[in-house]
Amino acid sequence: MRNFALALLGVTVFAFPASAQQQPQPTPGFVQASNPPAAQLPVAPITAAQQRTIDRLQAAALESDRAYDIVESLVTEVGPRLAGSEAEARARDWAVAMLRANGFANVRVEPFTLPYWDATREEAHIVSPGIERAMVAAALGGSPSTPEGGLTAEIVRFPNMAALEAAPNGAVRGRIVFIDEHMARAQDGAGYGVAVRKRGLCAPVAQVKGAAACLIRAVGTDTHRFAHQGGSSRQAQNASLPAMSISPADADVLSNLLQRGTVRVRLNIQADIRENAQSGNVIAEIRGRERPNEIVLLAAHLDSWDMGQGAIDDGAGVAVITSAARLIRDLPRRPRRTIRILLAGAEENGVHGGAAYGRAHAAEAANHIVALESDFGAGRVWRFDTRFADTAAPYGRAFQRALSPLGVLPGNNLADGGADVNAMRTAGVPVVDLSQDGTDYFDYHHTPNDTLYAIDPENLRQNVAAWATFVYLAADTDWSFRAPPAQ
Repeated sequence: MRNFALALLGVTVFAFPASAQQQPQPTPGFVQASNPPAAQLPVAPITAAQQRTIDRLQAAALESDRAYDIVESLVTEVGPRLAGSEAEARARDWAVAMLRANGFANVRVEPFTLPYWDATREEAHIVSPGIERAMVAAALGGSPSTPEGGLTAEIVRFPNMAALEAAPNGAVRGRIVFIDEHMARAQDGAGYGVAVRKRGLCAPVAQVKGAAACLIRAVGTDTHRFAHQGGSSRQAQNASLPAMSISPADADVLSNLLQRGTVRVRLNIQADIRENAQSGNVIAEIRGRERPNEIVLLAAHLDSWDMGQGAIDDGAGVAVITSAARLIRDLPRRPRRTIRILLAGAEENGVHGGAAYGRAHAAEAANHIVALESDFGAGRVWRFDTRFADTAAPYGRAFQRALSPLGVLPGNNLADGGADVNAMRTAGVPVVDLSQDGTDYFDYHHTPNDTLYAIDPENLRQNVAAWATFVYLAADTDWSFRAPPAQ
């Protein structure tokens, strides 16, 4: 799932003026400081032939269910795909066959290894007061096992991470810390960046204070009795505290009981932890007809958590980028630049595939023209964001105009591109976001409800149309989105 750290920085419109009451500060080096009317801002020209091709691509995408067929195939023939597992290996085999069947060139797997983690037992019970009762729980990625039979301790509740960080050690020592923070619903998913802190920080902070374990209210916006899975940064911080997520309904019960008095909980986690499991990135290309060494990089990730089917996270992304690229491959003439598909492995438990791609392709980072990832479900693309040099502003506006018939609004110049292209962005590659409507994404994210039922085929078709529009235009022009070399 994509990185929302930059989304918290705010939004600066870069194509159309705001009202006098909502006048934004310009993004440095992108919007002209005087903020003239949109009609006066320069826009790069799109040729008549390119516009006809864009119209053709959009019409074809809006009439095709190829993307749905691809994600249905992945869900049906492979299913959930935990990073480093045999199921993820089958997903790579599936991806290679699918890409070859769709006529892509240079289809290959670039292998890498990673630490393996899988919860073989994950249980949480309220043991007092009253009769023992089970909670719906999921061990957080990387959690160590509890002792055989589990561990039992008193619960201490905190409303958020800040409260835990401020708590004296004596309030936590020997207890199970419970972070009871709710997540805010937002179209752009901005609530996730705030709420997810507890998933990565509860264990390392609580361990320093002497806690026995961590529980968190599921990082999601739903009210279903599902626990949301997800990775944790504990291993990187040398934490070794058992950690679990519990469903919103069970978090409510736990909170209500705590208002009545002392509550004791038993957690039982058994995990299969290994050092060197196999994963890999699946790569495919449409070779550019004139500038084959210049690369437009499209990414999605193949792996998923294993309670659901991995349909929206990220089977939908795999389907969107593949279907968009296939429409371009089917054109009478290939675009000028190479289009490269990256189906990354092992994103969910640490973005290992994106990092491996960055290492393997560091020498050609300068040849990457632009990079972007589809990893936010299957909601409609509603906004287009860039991270371009100021000299490339007219190109950003040209993309906006090409995307506007699909209902895509102009956004900001703070795009993050996505987790699996972060290594390339760090290396200086320009990125964009075709931002999807995530209003209900976190109702399904990392839960058993991540299934085909969470995908609206009409919205998926609109995604393909938006991706085909951007990718074709980026690949068929000589536009550069970087600052020109210093003279």
